Amino acid sequence: MRKLLALFVSAFVAAASSAASAQPYQLALGGASPGGLWTLLGVGIDRAVKASFPGSTVTYQTSGGGFANVLLLEQRRVQIALVHNAELRLAINGEEPFRQRFENLAVIGTLYNWAPMQFLLARDFAERHNIRSFEDIAARRPPLRVALNRRGNIAEMVAERMFRAIGVSSENIRQWGGTVVLAASEEQSDLMRDRRVDGLLNSLFVGQRSLIEVGQALPVVMLPVGQPVIERVAQEMGIEAYEIPAGSYPFQTEAVRTLTLGVMLMANRNAMSDQDAYNLARALTENVAVVRDVHPAMRALTPEFLAQQGAGTFHPGARRFYQERNLIRTGS
Repeated sequence: MRKLLALFVSAFVAAASSAASAQPYQLALGGASPGGLWTLLGVGIDRAVKASFPGSTVTYQTSGGGFANVLLLEQRRVQIALVHNAELRLAINGEEPFRQRFENLAVIGTLYNWAPMQFLLARDFAERHNIRSFEDIAARRPPLRVALNRRGNIAEMVAERMFRAIGVSSENIRQWGGTVVLAASEEQSDLMRDRRVDGLLNSLFVGQRSLIEVGQALPVVMLPVGQPVIERVAQEMGIEAYEIPAGSYPFQTEAVRTLTLGVMLMANRNAMSDQDAYNLARALTENVAVVRDVHPAMRALTPEFLAQQGAGTFHPGARRFYQERNLIRTGS
């Protein structure tokens, strides 16, 4: 009887625990401005959570982007949020634009890391000043007019670190007769097509239509980045090396080495239970195709990729799920 009673109690507890973990979720997701890939990722995450936990809703909340989302997580105004790996590294270290260290940020899953920094340069400018690589800018000191992303955008910050790694500042560029133009991604291609800038440096998906259109309007080249710069900036910003395959653009016949930005789904470790983080990792993994299908740029997303990241640490609950599925090693 005692054994039967113990078995009954164990079964009851297990059933109750399972039922509790299967309750619908009502989550707010910190994203960015309306439209674009992050909005679509919000749709995919919502569908994935619904598929595993029927009745759930993930509401996409517009914000200023990853930097703002760090604060939203810290203030517990959202339960989950999208954050670039470089933004996470700056938050963990308490570097600008942050004024404190954020030690409670935890990764639920990595969504992509294939938005490389691409430096497009007008071919006649490159030939006139004998520029064949990113490092040649420091050596040749040309009157470069270059477009970077808007101030405060993480792509602009990475670009600034890249220039710093070769000993070049915005002031240096101005002293050489050039200028640095800060413009949103959609504006940069217009500036280059109109020959108001000589080049642009931005984080964009490979095969970006705007870059193809620039290449159709004028002859261009894509500058490779040397290994020392890649290693230094990757270490500083928590990002990774990337190789743009040869032939990704009609004007690009050779593979181009550079750096890439990635994006992760984050939570506040102190605000989210291990079980909830476990369930979210499970929902993403079991329904990865739902997230992958929101946009062609997400076609490389796999369960194995969800469990990879290097800028921070996994939420203990998410890590436990990935370990159980043998997606990461025990102790990682």
